[in-house]
Amino acid sequence: MLHSKNKWHSPAADPDAIKDLARSLSISPLLSSLLIARGMTVDQEALSFMDGGAEEYHDPFLLKGMTEAVPRIRKALEDGEHILVYGDYDADGVSSTALMIFLLRHLGASFDIYIPHRSNEGYGLHNHALDWALQQGVSLVITVDTGISACSQIAYANELGMDVIVTDHHEPPELLPPAYALINPKLKDCNYPFKGLAGVGVAYKLAQALLGEDLPADWCEIVAIGTIADLMPLLGENRAMVRNGLISMRQSKFPGIRALLDVSGVTMATVNAVNIAFGMAPRINASGRLDHAGRAVTLLTTDRMEEAEQLAGELDLINKERQLVVDRIVVEASAQLEQKIGNGEVPPVIILASEGWNVGVVGIVASKLLDRYFRPVIILDIHPETGMCKGSARSIPGLDIYSALSSCSEHMDHFGGHPAAAGMSLHRDSLEAFIAGMESYANRVLTPDHFIPVIQADAEVSLSDLTLQGAAEMDRLAPFGMSNPMPRFIVRGATVKDTRTMGQGGKHLKLVLQQGQDSIESVAFGKGNLAGLLPAGTAIDVLAELSINEWNGSRKPQLMLQDLAVQHVQVFDLRGAADAVKHAQQIRDVLLPYSGNGPYRAAAVLRKDQISEQSQLKGISLWVYDKEAGILGAAEDTEEQTSGRTSLLCLMEMPETPEQLDAVLAAVSEADNIALLHPVREGRERLLIPTREHFKSLYKLIAPITAQPVPEHEVLLHLSRQSKLSIRMLTMMLDVFEELGFIEREQDFISFVTEPEAKSLTNSQHFVRLGQIAEMEQYFMESSTSQLQDWMLSRRLGVS
Repeated sequence: MLHSKNKWHSPAADPDAIKDLARSLSISPLLSSLLIARGMTVDQEALSFMDGGAEEYHDPFLLKGMTEAVPRIRKALEDGEHILVYGDYDADGVSSTALMIFLLRHLGASFDIYIPHRSNEGYGLHNHALDWALQQGVSLVITVDTGISACSQIAYANELGMDVIVTDHHEPPELLPPAYALINPKLKDCNYPFKGLAGVGVAYKLAQALLGEDLPADWCEIVAIGTIADLMPLLGENRAMVRNGLISMRQSKFPGIRALLDVSGVTMATVNAVNIAFGMAPRINASGRLDHAGRAVTLLTTDRMEEAEQLAGELDLINKERQLVVDRIVVEASAQLEQKIGNGEVPPVIILASEGWNVGVVGIVASKLLDRYFRPVIILDIHPETGMCKGSARSIPGLDIYSALSSCSEHMDHFGGHPAAAGMSLHRDSLEAFIAGMESYANRVLTPDHFIPVIQADAEVSLSDLTLQGAAEMDRLAPFGMSNPMPRFIVRGATVKDTRTMGQGGKHLKLVLQQGQDSIESVAFGKGNLAGLLPAGTAIDVLAELSINEWNGSRKPQLMLQDLAVQHVQVFDLRGAADAVKHAQQIRDVLLPYSGNGPYRAAAVLRKDQISEQSQLKGISLWVYDKEAGILGAAEDTEEQTSGRTSLLCLMEMPETPEQLDAVLAAVSEADNIALLHPVREGRERLLIPTREHFKSLYKLIAPITAQPVPEHEVLLHLSRQSKLSIRMLTMMLDVFEELGFIEREQDFISFVTEPEAKSLTNSQHFVRLGQIAEMEQYFMESSTSQLQDWMLSRRLGVS
């Protein structure tokens, strides 16, 4: 049994509404259902969403502050003033800065740019940068993607005789800065119809106000990068700008974009929002995380292909370095957390701090730990000399991290952000009180249900619904991103037809799923370790995205698995594994993310003489077989650790008797999964289900050699040479003969009874017992996985 990592929800489908919209727009029922799931039930509304149009652009002068900003910039141009573009170091800030460079070049302005260094300076407008700007002769500062909270800094700029125009999209504070003009759609008294612009979107609206119809169409390419990278909603005006940007990008004239697509492994002709999010944006962001964002700005604005290729290559290398840094910190942070919680529960908010954690990537680390534990996460880098901690937070839907930080503001020097993400700085002396305050706030706000991630699917479908035509039609809903995600489908009751791994080191999983006469290939990136747990024949539910796989001119639908579940108990067949301990540990670790929401418990059963050998089993309770009790705990805490539902039962050794097996199954009667890791005895060493012929043959062999008392070990050796039966089998058969009075045993000697009383074999309890043990051993040693699974589960039902 594999529990899904997330809860899956899909809207209740209205078959009539789906049918009516499909008929009205001449589209497939699949596409119709997707439109309805996204709230578009009216024909014209659905057509507008799919096809778009210029009517989605709003008048830039509806933005508060635009009527003041445009004349001031035009005056600066007329008077030859020197302008400073002040940006930010993330991909949105880089895109915004690049767009302003194109604008000011187009206008023939005199200008400089300034982007603070993430590690050395931090986010926002800085007074020392304004001092530098004054020395350069700057009289007008235009901020992009920053500035809405810079009250003291803008007041300082005013004292220096510089006007400041703020273009930003972050949440405005109660006290606004004394800027010459504030342009932010989120200002309370701003009536702009669309509030979801990225920083680059606000900069684009400024360019639109200044240039009107002369605005170059291909500047939407820059807008698309920043909007997607900053996870802005791909609805309304954003959707129009990103769609147009992607169309333009497929024939881009910007050397920087062409080079960046190339190093990202993206084909220009098919570039989409996902390529930007996972290919271009990380490389742009890497520049600001480990180096200086100015390199990325130069890449986007250069007009020389040679320079663009060099810079793109440099960003690619920086991004690879960033990945290594992130991986190292994730390992260190995870180890710190595991040590912190021991055998206890994960805290309601995870806060980890250490020296040497690059502040430029701690946000990524926080995101990765959030994905793993589904808790709000704060990762802090501690400066070894000053003791200052700088960090980033990422949160789950149930907790507004900005509000949580506000409740602990007395412990921090600075903080800011959004409900889902934030940054902060504090001294290490305040760290303990800060952690206590955050955990206290989280305990008040969060309930156990908040720790269960929920994924919203678009529909629950059959494999027959997921056609090539349906996959092609879905492109009409693109671009996909925030608030317009790639459609996700739930498929229940499919069967795994084929399982294999793919990629370097078998990192990825490839399944062929079948449902009735329909089958489809499915890929799950990063889930190659599940291959051994999903053999052919496994019934499976999946949450997946539908795509088109093109290879050698062939096109066919393909599923990209996002999550999966197996609803039945599974038996993992690793009988005879060379390193059973290693396999047990691996299965335990692989199953951990798929173990549901309760405590994760694993147990292993073995012989008493194996305890010392199995000490390497970590996080697994040990039980031993016992002749009297069936099984016993091998340690004082075993009963406590296996109380309640056991997620995984590992049989390191086959039970000796059916009673021992039943005792195991009764002790862990609700185990989700059973791993068979016992050694496989060679054929001759196995017990056979006894028959009358076996005993008839043995009787003939034993009669002549035991006319006089003979040591039992000599009898067994002689009989084993004369027959194909093992010593174990022969010993148990002698028990039957003794019980029936055919032989006598005395002081390890055996003698034949010449005229025994006639008795049926079935009267012997030892005969019945031998048959039961032999049947059990036959299942454990010789049966197929499915036969053994059915037999064990039927026995489990009998003892539960």
